[in-house]
Amino acid sequence: MNDDIELISDGDGLAVIGNPRAVELFLVSEGLPARDLKLQRLGPALSAGAAVAQAASEVAANSGRWVKLTKESAEKVQKFGLMPSKTPGVSHAMVGQPGSIKSWLQIQKAPKAIAGNPAVLAGAAGIMAQLAMQQTMEEITDYLARIEEKVDDVLRAQKDAVLARMIGVGLVIEEVMTVREAKNGRVDEVTWSKVQGAPATIAETQAYALRQLDALAEKLERKTAIGDLAKAAKEAESTAREWLAVLARCFQLQDAVAVLELDRVLDASPGELDGHRLGLKAARDDRLALISRCTERLMARLDAAAGRANTKVLMHPFDAPAVVQSSSHVSVAIVDFHGRLGIEGDRRSPEARRWADAAMEVRDKALETGAEGVDTAKRLGNVTFDLARTATGKLSSLITDRAPGQRGGDEG
Repeated sequence: MNDDIELISDGDGLAVIGNPRAVELFLVSEGLPARDLKLQRLGPALSAGAAVAQAASEVAANSGRWVKLTKESAEKVQKFGLMPSKTPGVSHAMVGQPGSIKSWLQIQKAPKAIAGNPAVLAGAAGIMAQLAMQQTMEEITDYLARIEEKVDDVLRAQKDAVLARMIGVGLVIEEVMTVREAKNGRVDEVTWSKVQGAPATIAETQAYALRQLDALAEKLERKTAIGDLAKAAKEAESTAREWLAVLARCFQLQDAVAVLELDRVLDASPGELDGHRLGLKAARDDRLALISRCTERLMARLDAAAGRANTKVLMHPFDAPAVVQSSSHVSVAIVDFHGRLGIEGDRRSPEARRWADAAMEVRDKALETGAEGVDTAKRLGNVTFDLARTATGKLSSLITDRAPGQRGGDEG
């Protein structure tokens, strides 16, 4: 067995297939973390025909590892010049060790067992899609744990029947995923029947959570008084993260069902696997687009609220910064949420305009009016001093009142 390896990419991940020693050497030399591709799962689906049997034999003899394609890892493999294959959305390349040269070289040879056999390549692409979704599922689990929002606690706190049904669906899906692992990725008819109705319940819950986020955005848009706006922004800060957790759980369960679907199709109708993989990818992209539009609408309303508050900061030295702070906290939570789901974007949190800067700006404008402006500036200076003294006194009193044991009530 030689040390040539195959690289296969579906845009989300990279499969590295070949002699186990060569695969490990390639991954180490390129600095790519990887997980087992579990190509052996293709065996039962490749049992008919001499050519397919030969391909299955080569698959069994080789090792396969999967690498998530981040911006950094994609740049590392770009140099190998992967070429499109006959399987839609999938590209491949052959590489070999160049001897004393440090980097690997692309070699011009006929594709081996994987890229050269449509059935095997479709199966490998299906497994790669599963691994990409499982990676996202794990990241969402980490996200929910890190923000200290146990989604089950959030759901149990709600009395709505839609959310209650989702709890049950989540438990069933977790049970089926456990059975799947015990059967090495096989999902038989009995196992699949347990989750067939799950997508409708999950979609209903997702729609409910999106409506709740839209309601927060609409409330922010309706408020005009800074005091009311501060209350609406605070409400958004306290509840938006909970609904983001519900959305994250929805997405996690939808990916789990998709993983099970691919297993079922691979087991029952392997010839349909590639079409099903592409269909699931399109549906997943649609869900991401829907979630992105809703959360971006909320961020736009938060930005607008922060902008309005910044123009009123002189006369509302407490409520105006509170609006900006709440808006910033929610925006940061949404950006974090986007990152876990793979929604791309560049976001900067709004910054509160300092009260003193606003006072100075008004004073400077008054000075520009000339002699009359001097008198105005003097009057404004006195007002500024009185407001500042009052604000300082209130702030001192607030800090004194909150000093014992109040730290835990603030969010970073």
